[in-house]
Amino acid sequence: MSELLDSQKQRQEMLKGIIADLHAGKGIEEVKEKFAQLLRHVSPTEISQLEDRLIAEGMPESEIKRLCDVHVAVFREALNAQPEQPELEPGHPLHTFIAENEQIQKVVTSIREMFDQLRSNGKLDEMAGAIKSQLDLLGEVEKHYLRKENQLFPFLEKHNITGPTKVMWKFHDDARVMLKKVKGSLVKKDSNTLLDTGEELLKTIEETIYKEENILFPTALKTLSEAEWGDVRYGEEEIGYTLVEPGSQWQPPKQLQRNISDTAAKNDGISLSVGEMTAEQINLMLTHLPVDVTFVDENDKVRYYSQGKERIFPRSPGIIGRDVQNCHPAESVHVVGKIVAAFKDGSKDTAEFWLTLNDRFIHIRYFAVRDQNGKYRGVVEVSQDLTDLRTLQGERRILAWQNQE
Repeated sequence: MSELLDSQKQRQEMLKGIIADLHAGKGIEEVKEKFAQLLRHVSPTEISQLEDRLIAEGMPESEIKRLCDVHVAVFREALNAQPEQPELEPGHPLHTFIAENEQIQKVVTSIREMFDQLRSNGKLDEMAGAIKSQLDLLGEVEKHYLRKENQLFPFLEKHNITGPTKVMWKFHDDARVMLKKVKGSLVKKDSNTLLDTGEELLKTIEETIYKEENILFPTALKTLSEAEWGDVRYGEEEIGYTLVEPGSQWQPPKQLQRNISDTAAKNDGISLSVGEMTAEQINLMLTHLPVDVTFVDENDKVRYYSQGKERIFPRSPGIIGRDVQNCHPAESVHVVGKIVAAFKDGSKDTAEFWLTLNDRFIHIRYFAVRDQNGKYRGVVEVSQDLTDLRTLQGERRILAWQNQE
């Protein structure tokens, strides 16, 4: 056993040497030649562990992301030679992810063909409608990314696999920014930006698919238990799917079919500071408020979010118990950390932001939660769509249902 551990440690050190050479500017072919024998046998899990170790040892996530495509190019031969993964039943989360990738790739191919045609004929006015239709379809990839971020990533993090998830999230954000820019260039009839940024977007999405299916998914399949896959599946429908519907052959274990009313039925009532309510009543009240509510405890763990009919920001059960810092893109983690630190040291009690999202005005507020002794116990995030409320003028002092029918 000790020999095996020594061998694994030696392999990781050699793999670190590969990455160090790449970041020092050495060429792909030079590195491949130097480490040819090792590279033939590297596994997806080893690559994931390598990224985790590099980040833990101080290499910035941005630096790993910067040369991520170069890393994959070096490891591609070994990744392509990996044995096929076991066949998954329809309904298993990975089966759904892979089925989505097939449809996403079809849209990518269709858009690329349109771009090639546009380069040839220059007739953007004639092609704008068809291109927009395909870009709208491509926008459905957002659900694919959100399910990874909110359902799959949290379970990998529980197994201390964080490097690949953080780096991949950055690629998601890149794609989001580029897609918005491409759509904007189409509206402005800016062919150059449409084609240049559009091609970059398509390449980013394709490379992300490759990294998913050859590194992330095999690592996840080897790491997560059947029960954990059940938990991933349990929360997927709240976010939705990209261009496919999941099968039903694979189902989560029966014990995961939770129902909060079953829990509430066991409670006679919960005493509150004023009054008493059952767990069911509390849940119903919170889910009927016209706001999104999320609670993070004093240890920075997400403990609750409301499941209203019209959510502003996607949430799914996979985030419960997750570090709040891991629930945000890398670019905004420092802001989250600053807010929580100020709440904990007592220098601040509230923070607020507002932004325009899909033409809606969104107001976001954070409140420090303290007990009767002033001890910090967590933070409540409240998000509300104020678009319609901002248009109100004058007064309404009578019931006016008839005006809403």
